[in-house]
Amino acid sequence: MNKIKVLVVDDSALIRNLMSKIINSQRDMETVATAPDPFIARDQIKKFNPDVITLDIEMPKMDGIEFLEKIMRLRPTPVLMVSTLTERGTDVTFRALELGAVDFVTKPKLDISQGMIDYANEITDKIRAAYAARFRLNRLPPKPAAQAPTAQTDPVTGMVVPAEVAKPAPANNALGNRFAATEKLVLIGSSTGGTEAIRVILEQLPKDSPAILITQHMPAGFTKSFADRLNQVCNITVKEAVHGERVLPGHAYIAPGDKHLLLGRSGANYICQLSDSEPVNRHRPSVEVLFKSGQEVSPRNIVGIMLTGMGKDGAQAMADMKKAGSYNICQDEASSVVFGMPREAIALGAADEVVSLNMIAKRLLDYLSKIGGRSAVRI
Repeated sequence: MNKIKVLVVDDSALIRNLMSKIINSQRDMETVATAPDPFIARDQIKKFNPDVITLDIEMPKMDGIEFLEKIMRLRPTPVLMVSTLTERGTDVTFRALELGAVDFVTKPKLDISQGMIDYANEITDKIRAAYAARFRLNRLPPKPAAQAPTAQTDPVTGMVVPAEVAKPAPANNALGNRFAATEKLVLIGSSTGGTEAIRVILEQLPKDSPAILITQHMPAGFTKSFADRLNQVCNITVKEAVHGERVLPGHAYIAPGDKHLLLGRSGANYICQLSDSEPVNRHRPSVEVLFKSGQEVSPRNIVGIMLTGMGKDGAQAMADMKKAGSYNICQDEASSVVFGMPREAIALGAADEVVSLNMIAKRLLDYLSKIGGRSAVRI
């Protein structure tokens, strides 16, 4: 069996040593070289032609983002970013994902040696996912870094809307309140490659879209920044979910890192529920948990969407949700960074449609428009 060739790029000798030990302990991968900075890494890439690169974000001489841009332009290779859990670290990590990094892991803050050992499964799983990634030269060009929002003038009242609440203009002003009066909900599950896939979908949705609950595999400390970045560029309001809050049309709720997100009911209202229960399929948050809650609460009012990701988290629950009456869309293989989760769901008969990423928002709106004239089905 050919092993996955990994190049470890990090300015810390301790991290390079620990990462190498973790990688070399696996039967299917090996560290072919390490580098303390991008200039040495450049020579190692030419010499060893690695399958996957783990890349520290903050390094001397040239930071990880600048080096990542050069890799993507000159020698596209699956890259796993190694990030710090700081405000700057989270912002730069999302910029790296926009530029084409497959995924990221975080460095532990305390007791690095023990922390990295505890992270061994996560690191090696993500290296496998990066290796499996369908890395294409014809990917959509990366978005520019998110600009700080600026104040806008409301076209109706003439009042100046402060920068922190100013939103982009609706994609289609003719949409009106087409979906706002229905009980329809959208549940989205994703993992590797999902941060950009979610952005592509949410940016295309009008501000009157049904409420959306999202589970993206992501560690604690990153999901609020992820939601805030999406909120700047989407017509709908995007936020990190809060336990017990009412689920409203025109809003998307992101599962907080390290907590399961569930759909619940309180009287006539849908609500977000958060749980610290054990990981499911080794994940917390888990797509399985979100979809199972949808199947139990109101399956006939739900559109389920399965996006790119490694493994099978959520596949069985999506199939159960479909049997109970939901309408489900899966991302196709050609547009998935990793086709694992959609493939598993499709194999279980969970999909009503399998479409490319760029078409998912359109197919969702087409389906909702088709049933929009009917009264909502109550469970």
